[in-house]
Amino acid sequence: MSQLRERSSSTTRPLPDEAVLPEQRPGRTPAILRTLGAIAVLVVGAVHLEQYFAEHFRVVPIIGPLFALNFAGATLIGLGLLVPGSRMRLLHPLLALGGIGLAATSFVFLFISEHQPLFGIQDYGYRVEIVIALVAEAVAVVALAAYLATRGPAGPSG
Repeated sequence: MSQLRERSSSTTRPLPDEAVLPEQRPGRTPAILRTLGAIAVLVVGAVHLEQYFAEHFRVVPIIGPLFALNFAGATLIGLGLLVPGSRMRLLHPLLALGGIGLAATSFVFLFISEHQPLFGIQDYGYRVEIVIALVAEAVAVVALAAYLATRGPAGPSG
């Protein structure tokens, strides 16, 4: 009987009431959210570039340059968020805030232009490009805000 006790006490398996959960990898979730947000920001910029040329916004004063700046800013922010590594760890949260600001501002300006003229332009209806932009802006805001929340104040950037 003593041999049985010795054997059972040396076993490394946990008893049923001592369940062991698999280790979570906290660094993976922020990286996924950051990547999703980066792609969404790049889509926002791509839609603005397409509209700049296809809808002739490039000749509209104020709106044309704003569309070009949106594309440039979205490209810098999106690509910056996609760069991995510890060197970017401190810059990623700032880029995420920039991406949230860019996407939210684009969303608000589009909403305003649907209801009243904005810099002399009023948009009507929801073309495919507008729907794509709205979805990308919403995804960017949600994903990047979740990235900032999951990484914590001093967590890994992922």
